[in-house]
Amino acid sequence: MHSLQGHLLIASPHLADPNFVRTVVLLVHHSEEGTLGVVLNRPSGRTIRELWADVDEEPCDSDHSFHVGGPVSGPVMAIHTDRQRSDLEVLPGVHFATQRDYIDYLVRQEETPFRIFVGHSGWGRGQLEGELKEGAWLTMPARLEHIFADESEIWERATHEIGRAMLFNALNIKGAPENPSCN
Repeated sequence: MHSLQGHLLIASPHLADPNFVRTVVLLVHHSEEGTLGVVLNRPSGRTIRELWADVDEEPCDSDHSFHVGGPVSGPVMAIHTDRQRSDLEVLPGVHFATQRDYIDYLVRQEETPFRIFVGHSGWGRGQLEGELKEGAWLTMPARLEHIFADESEIWERATHEIGRAMLFNALNIKGAPENPSCN
């Protein structure tokens, strides 16, 4: 089995599941046993300050929004770039944390890029592979700029990038500039 850890799942335009319409999911873990990911473009509309009032005795003054990582409940999670506070390296330079002290540190600092998630996306053994065969999802390797991109634009950018790559591959075009007028 080829692991898709560190890849993005991009919801195909015809995916009707309301939990995943126009979503981009970062796959944090993918094995034969199952898959765990977080939706990158579902801000909760609430701040980390509000979340922290519900989950911790010590207040946090972060006005950053936290994200809804998916329909499966679970612990508060973080995607970030701090190697020292990592439970798992998802892809080079991008880390995943669920340990409370790691997340508490991240939300109280300003230097390290991070995203906080409540909930996650999960698939049982073979479930994601079935959805991929049905065409529900497109995949591409994730890059740092995808993970911390403006969530209102990430789905459109990812679908454009995949479409462009598929077209260039079909036409056997290599090394074309992003903007053809620069040619």
